[in-house]
Amino acid sequence: MKPHGSARKWAVKTAVYVVLLALLLTLVSGSTDWTAAWAYLAFLTGIMAVSGILLARVSPGLLAERSQLQPGTKPWDKLLAPLVGLAGPLAIYITAALDFRHRWSAPQPLWLTVAAFTVAALAALATTWAMAANRFFSTTVRIQADRGHRVVDAGPYRFVRHPGYASVILFDLTMPLALGSYWALIPGAATCALLVVRTALEDGTLRVELDGYADYADRVRYRLAPGIW
Repeated sequence: MKPHGSARKWAVKTAVYVVLLALLLTLVSGSTDWTAAWAYLAFLTGIMAVSGILLARVSPGLLAERSQLQPGTKPWDKLLAPLVGLAGPLAIYITAALDFRHRWSAPQPLWLTVAAFTVAALAALATTWAMAANRFFSTTVRIQADRGHRVVDAGPYRFVRHPGYASVILFDLTMPLALGSYWALIPGAATCALLVVRTALEDGTLRVELDGYADYADRVRYRLAPGIW
């Protein structure tokens, strides 16, 4: 796919995703007066637009790679990728919307909402940094021999081996608080647990199948959190 075609496809998918998410949150919450939801939708639109514009400039081939399920995806990731990329976020959104509708959670202090949006923004920027540094940042786990797959040790990959997963975990844990729902932390935590499993499986795959990755893993010891794991 040509770079400009990939950028257009990214933009269309982003617009459709945000519109469908707005409909979902409105229908499940039963209200159009959910301020946190509208703030989150505006925030999400902004970070997705920034990410798409940046990648269109520095790594247009990655937009094409991430636009569809690619051949060679590991069988286990055909299950995990939809769970962490679609089912998990949907569970967070639906739980948060039901929470707003039924008032399960106590009112959240403003400072916590601001902190949640701040951390989510930093996590989104870190993900974009990882994607810009790594043109092999695919949607699913596969060895991209067709794209000259090699080890990337620049940018955030100097600090941890899977900075994208680390950032998404932070985002998924702050998303419920940005929407004002403590209950949505439950599916958020479950999604993060699956992301940790996926990180371990991907790391094992790369050690065995990607030339130079084992040496890189010896240099950069930690997968997600320096000094922890």
